[in-house]
Amino acid sequence: MEPIYLDYQATTPLDPRVLEAMLPWWGARFGNPHSTGHARGRDAGAAVEAARAEVAALIGGDPREIVFTSGATEANNLAIKGAARFHRRRGDHVVTVATEHKCVLESVRALEAEGFRTTILPVGPDGLLDLDRLAAALDDRTLLVSVMLANNEIGTIQPLAEIARIAHAAGALVHTDAAQAAGKIPVDVAALDVDLMSLSAHKLYGPQGIGALWLRRRPRARIAPLFDGGGQERGLRSGTVPTPLAVGFGAACAVARAEMPAESARIAALRDRLAELLVSRLAPVYVNGHPTRRLPGNLSIGFAGVEATRLLAALPELALSAGSACTSAAVEPSYVVRALGRDDGEAAATVRIALGRFTTAGEVERAAELLIGRVTALRAAPGLELSGMGV
Repeated sequence: MEPIYLDYQATTPLDPRVLEAMLPWWGARFGNPHSTGHARGRDAGAAVEAARAEVAALIGGDPREIVFTSGATEANNLAIKGAARFHRRRGDHVVTVATEHKCVLESVRALEAEGFRTTILPVGPDGLLDLDRLAAALDDRTLLVSVMLANNEIGTIQPLAEIARIAHAAGALVHTDAAQAAGKIPVDVAALDVDLMSLSAHKLYGPQGIGALWLRRRPRARIAPLFDGGGQERGLRSGTVPTPLAVGFGAACAVARAEMPAESARIAALRDRLAELLVSRLAPVYVNGHPTRRLPGNLSIGFAGVEATRLLAALPELALSAGSACTSAAVEPSYVVRALGRDDGEAAATVRIALGRFTTAGEVERAAELLIGRVTALRAAPGLELSGMGV
């Protein structure tokens, strides 16, 4: 029997409706969307543009503002490095947050090596950025502020509109990694007032291997491309756009736009039920992130005295994440959880549970039963110490 899948923030299953939309483009409709000199190419090109419109509609943007990429990692690199390099004559300072995705933090560190000044701001125990601290960090040479809309580990949703207001007042551009947020919570680029936004198809039931960068058209957000080529995507991202993946991305966005309100409410209710069962039966535990400003399906929870890696090894019936990063083949406690003020022991005890579109009430009840049983057993194991891993 397949394990119960509760790792929707790592990736989501491909929605069958999305797969159905993609299938013809893997076969007979195989044209290059940039080959406009014949019907097959024009057919593919029209499909890509229709998908572009669907992606834009999900976030309230204009199709002309969407640049297809290979995923959110490339979109984040393109936004951060591209904006900083294009505007280098105007400034030299980039600001981000300690809980950002690794690709954002590494992009910022790469800019440091090019001579840019960088500031990585801390967060509070709930994962929120302190707005006064942000304002104090900005100066007249700040080019860019990059803040994730919803965190990939703890689910905390940042007050992005307020962040944008502060950054714009200082003359800086604002970029957000919205890969985890789009399709799960309402996202409107005009209301958020950002300049650049990164998206990923496989986080919202679309295919792996494609994402997008939204760039504000008016006033225009200018960036430099990362690499050279045939000038596709308005010269900002050269390379053939993969028609099947683009079609799947568009279909996934269309489904999300239609079903998100009801789906998010259902998933949040399941998440709250799971949290209630675990907190009431397994104290001492701690929930990471903001109690209410969080993604509907996210539950980042630590079971005091139980290492997450041991727990997951004892739970083959569940597909979960340990909430830890693997760097150079060494598993380390999550830097995101540690940024909340948790110690290494607490971070090492954290499990990320992520529910989604295909999670059922029965699966939640079964997952709770399994977690309660295995955590209780591991805590009773000889030689296990709870010190340093409490609430």
